[in-house]
Amino acid sequence: MNKAVVIGAGFGGIASALRMKAKGYDVTLVDRQNELGGRARVFRRNGFVFDAGPTVITAPFLFEELFELFGKKIEDYIDIVPVEPWYKFAYPDGDTFNYGGTLEDTLEEIRRICPEDENGYLELLKESEAIFDIGFSQLADKPFHTLSSMVSQIPNLAKLRCYRNVWQLVCEHLKSEKLRQAFSIQPLLVGGNPFDTTCIYNLIHFLERKWAIHFAMGGTGALVQALGKLMEEEGINIQLNTTITGIETENKKATKVHCESGAIDCDTLVSNIDPKYLYSKLIKKEDQRLSARIKTKHAKLSMGLYVLYFGTTKKFEDIAHHTIWLGKRYEPLLDDIFNKKVLADDFSLYLHRPTATDPSMAPEGCDSFYVLSPVPNLSSGTQWEDIREEYAEKIIKALESSIMPGLSDCVVEQFDMTPKEFSEEYLSVEGAGFSIAPTLTQSAWFRFHNKSEGIENLYLCGAGTHPGAGLPGVLSSAKVVESLIPSVVPNKTHETASTTAAEVKSVSVAHSTNCNVTQSSLSASPELQGGGVNAK
Repeated sequence: MNKAVVIGAGFGGIASALRMKAKGYDVTLVDRQNELGGRARVFRRNGFVFDAGPTVITAPFLFEELFELFGKKIEDYIDIVPVEPWYKFAYPDGDTFNYGGTLEDTLEEIRRICPEDENGYLELLKESEAIFDIGFSQLADKPFHTLSSMVSQIPNLAKLRCYRNVWQLVCEHLKSEKLRQAFSIQPLLVGGNPFDTTCIYNLIHFLERKWAIHFAMGGTGALVQALGKLMEEEGINIQLNTTITGIETENKKATKVHCESGAIDCDTLVSNIDPKYLYSKLIKKEDQRLSARIKTKHAKLSMGLYVLYFGTTKKFEDIAHHTIWLGKRYEPLLDDIFNKKVLADDFSLYLHRPTATDPSMAPEGCDSFYVLSPVPNLSSGTQWEDIREEYAEKIIKALESSIMPGLSDCVVEQFDMTPKEFSEEYLSVEGAGFSIAPTLTQSAWFRFHNKSEGIENLYLCGAGTHPGAGLPGVLSSAKVVESLIPSVVPNKTHETASTTAAEVKSVSVAHSTNCNVTQSSLSASPELQGGGVNAK
């Protein structure tokens, strides 16, 4: 059987492994962490459950497809529920904006804040739909590894006036500064600056309107476990605690991947690694095309992320599941983060309270939180070890003085992750939170290609590749990879759609020579150690 190796068990790698298994490959999924999920790992501390990374599900059908490949239904594995409001915006003057629900719900909130923006919002939504129809429906799961594929889209890009950034697009339709901020934050969800990110990424706005915002009960980690169970049933070999140290090639084809414990043979290779790390550390220069070398050297990275996790011994019922806490500065703050690369004294925050939807993620009467602050990546020279405690304290005080009174008196189980941990734990170049930035000159053909630029049987998925970061982006990148790789058996229909549970294979979880990995690694341990995370 044709052997396929997938490096990296984030959502892009997991989706690629499943799609390749459905095409008849003998699949091995390798990851350097001690659990599946990549940045979607889980921390469990004294009854509190903290999702480490992605928390917003905007296109659940992309997950449903992975189960349908094998004739199965996602609802038999995980409960995914809608969240309302989708986001609650909290402004410095104490005003709020609840975004989500029906269109009329959103218009009612807009009329309360700025009545004259009602029609402008409808026009913005209409333009977002037009961008979505091309940018997502037609192109998100299509490969862009040839120049001709890009050239053919020039008329569409010109029609959409993609040279505009997201902020310019929003300002054409809305007058209220508050609403402009609320409807331009979407690029930050995929690592981009609204003042620099092409307006193509405004398709996220209509994507939210089309499918709403959802949450997996038990957290994003529970969704990872559901996918782990599916891989177990389908016989995908999973090798954890294994760091890839190099890729061996012969005649421009990958033949082995090397790790600390030995080598793994492959006929086909898929990388879910940060592309800049892949090309700079794992692939020999002679196996790279000039285009890959140029991107590796010059591609502009996304911002970094500071993430503060904490539990509270009281419930904050007024805090929505997803809250955007906006500081007094908007464009100047983003300029500090993305362009000047300085850690400002102020910040804007994304506050995640999963216990608003699923109380089981904290002990009874308690809440589980994480707060995400966009910060410069490590190219700024910020010494996080010296300032992390001070930065956490500033965030707690800012929340306490505004929307969470009494917070400092009830915080427990506090710890954090900085860009330094993103670099060390996830091998993210400069600790960037979302790989390369989603600018116009780093999109589609200009982004790292899904088909390797040099090695014939190597394919790339994940945030740094087309179509980009975010759960819909990385899941769609796996669909692109699937479209590029032939089935082992033409027109193969996967046998497991008709097999009984007794016939289903179990996963073989391989052991590296210096670790003990068992099948239980597919589920989060009761007290997961967050290697590299600063516990307090």
